Amino acid sequence: MRIISGTHKGKKLLPFPGKNIRPTSDRLRESIFNILADRIQGALVLDLFAGTGALGIEALSRGAGAATFIEKDASAVTILKKNLHACGLKENAHVIQWDILINLNCVHSITPGFNLVFMDPPYQKDMVQPALRHLSNSNALQNNACLVIEHSKFDPMPNILKAFRLKDVRKYGKTLVSFLEYMV
Repeated sequence: MRIISGTHKGKKLLPFPGKNIRPTSDRLRESIFNILADRIQGALVLDLFAGTGALGIEALSRGAGAATFIEKDASAVTILKKNLHACGLKENAHVIQWDILINLNCVHSITPGFNLVFMDPPYQKDMVQPALRHLSNSNALQNNACLVIEHSKFDPMPNILKAFRLKDVRKYGKTLVSFLEYMV
């Protein structure tokens, strides 16, 4: 696993041992960032279910202004912090160990709010709907924020809340990537 482009292009990231965390492949990450190309520069990124931090770190490498990473697993948080340190990105990043399925109160006070959100929950665990509900309730998103949700083709997008509008869905093998827009 490596950074695909930007100031840290080619930098290898520490992987998470075992199968508890499924990293986004380099090819899939490159496809996502090609689609988002004009939204990255200066973006305020929220990386939910961050794992090793590959999505948020890629965004920082490509010019995002700042990134907040939220991950529940303590071991993953340790690896994420090591990856940020190895890339010299600690100043632009904030890591929070938190259970997203309980709430997202940990981000409601962040201003001016996020305009780009990555969400890569464990597949087939029905985590997208509650995460979207908590995200909407957090008041931590800017109007027209873009959400990128990676999910299994066997775990289709649930009924989307009124605050979110489905803009596009792309299929990559067994993985779907849904692009949503937040509408206040």
